[in-house]
Amino acid sequence: MTKEENEKRLEYLKGIVKRLPDKPGSYQFYDQEHTIIYVGKAKSLKNRVSSYFHTEVDRFKTKVLVSKIFDISYTVVNTEEDALLLENSLIKKYNPRYNVLLKDGKTYPSICITKEFFPRIFKTRTINKNWATYYGPYAKVSAMYEVLNLIKELYQPRTCRQPITKEGVESGRYRVCLDYHIKKCKGPCVGKQTYEDYQKNIAQAREILKGNTREVLRDLKDEMLRLSEELRFEEAEEVKRKYLALDGFVSKSQVVSQTIDKVDVFSITSDEKMAFINYIHVSNGSINQSFTIEYKKKLNETDEELLQLGIVEIRDRFKSDSKEIIVQKEVDVELEGVKFTVPERGDKKTLLDLSIMNCKEYKFDRLKQAEKLNPEQKQTRLMKELQDKLHLPSLPYQIECFDNSNISGTDAVAACIVFKKMKPSKSDYKRYNIKTVVGPDDYASMKEVVHRRYTRLIEEEQPLPDLIIADGGKGQMEVIREVIQDELHLDIPIAGLAKDDRHRTNELLYGFPPMKIALKVESELFHVLTHIQDEVHRFAITFHRDKRSKRALHSELDDIKGIGPKTRDELLNALKSVKKIREAELSTLSDKIGPAKAKIVFEHFQQKAGK
Repeated sequence: MTKEENEKRLEYLKGIVKRLPDKPGSYQFYDQEHTIIYVGKAKSLKNRVSSYFHTEVDRFKTKVLVSKIFDISYTVVNTEEDALLLENSLIKKYNPRYNVLLKDGKTYPSICITKEFFPRIFKTRTINKNWATYYGPYAKVSAMYEVLNLIKELYQPRTCRQPITKEGVESGRYRVCLDYHIKKCKGPCVGKQTYEDYQKNIAQAREILKGNTREVLRDLKDEMLRLSEELRFEEAEEVKRKYLALDGFVSKSQVVSQTIDKVDVFSITSDEKMAFINYIHVSNGSINQSFTIEYKKKLNETDEELLQLGIVEIRDRFKSDSKEIIVQKEVDVELEGVKFTVPERGDKKTLLDLSIMNCKEYKFDRLKQAEKLNPEQKQTRLMKELQDKLHLPSLPYQIECFDNSNISGTDAVAACIVFKKMKPSKSDYKRYNIKTVVGPDDYASMKEVVHRRYTRLIEEEQPLPDLIIADGGKGQMEVIREVIQDELHLDIPIAGLAKDDRHRTNELLYGFPPMKIALKVESELFHVLTHIQDEVHRFAITFHRDKRSKRALHSELDDIKGIGPKTRDELLNALKSVKKIREAELSTLSDKIGPAKAKIVFEHFQQKAGK
């Protein structure tokens, strides 16, 4: 598109914007092929749509959207609620490219009660409101089966599919099936159960499905007492069975408060790419529905915009008519007859906290699933988290950590380990014998090793680390800083991992002067940093132990020129000690290792003895 064509396009669009009414409604943006690419809603169409064409718009994604717009249409409605409903409807119908993408495309099952003479009750995913009444849908299938099994246990509705009519029952057209004989049906088709009794059971089942279990319990208790007073004990016992079964079901439900009825709870949590909205429905003081919906962001939508869309979507999906909605903060939208509540304490605050917890858990689970499919995603997330914590200029792709090891200054060694993408890169590990330091001076040893390490990297033009971690506190960090910044003039961030009195890592230090960085000890990042510290300690200790072992195993035989490890071991295996080898005759040595090598060993000890 030429500059002139683009100016003509913008002039045409701004002409439409000028004619927009100052009323609520929904607007649609079209691309060059006249395909809807974005649907929005507004309290004022004129103000909202004109904001896209302001020169100060600084969001990159919004600028991209505007560059694709070639036409605009709109629909005026009476209220903001109608605009929200229309927006939701159009998004689902056209699935525009730049609108948030609803990730959840599942069809959840419902419980159906047919409109037959003797209604049936079963689960279904097909909705036909002319044929039946539906309850749900159920996001958790297990919860649906619990309710369905309870109804079957309490009321034993028929399961056969034959079309039963009143005339057919009266004429004896039907025969009982196996369910009747195994006591899973009371035989209404042959008159074993009256129409009135069957309908009363169905009415109670409907109340249970609506969540009105406490009302059903109250009715059952009243009926049980009435039958007992009339001395109809067998019937009272049957009602008691139903009462106990329903009471057991209710006691397992999560009861919040007897005073909370027909309330919806919504919460949202999001990141740069995704948003998660949790929904909880409370009826008669108990939670009977919980569901989380997932949106993929397209235009850096705010949490408030997404929550408005999620409220409409979820309430429509679950056919909620609750008159109160509990949210985290004020929502700039009005729904007819609905009150929005932002609780600060009490049972409603408990409900909101529960919804927020469910939302965060769902987000965490989704993240774990994604990281199993793409392990690099987890590593990048941890690098980004560490970058944010320390305010690093770039992702800490390569991290190096140092540690010293010695015993009272003897066999002093140091180690450097390298982590790349938050994983050990063992081929890059380095071991150092301390050369210039006498005695147990950890700071001097650290200074020597760091200087040797990065001087060599600079000379060989090898990549420098994105972060250096000192296995220690402020003192070790200062020593490394003196070398890196003062001597080598390098700009490499330096952090420290300090331990408590029980030798457990307890804090991350950064900056000069070093400051403690808040980090949860149960977090994944903390575990990775602890792993780095444990790994450098292990590597240094192993090197130190190997060096000590070699020195301990060194014998005088190792100093004899012409005698190798194999001959040394043969002599030690045969004569058991260096002392016996020193005192042995030449003939004895010759029998063990041959005359030539025996002569070398014999003359060595003779010369040393001054003979």
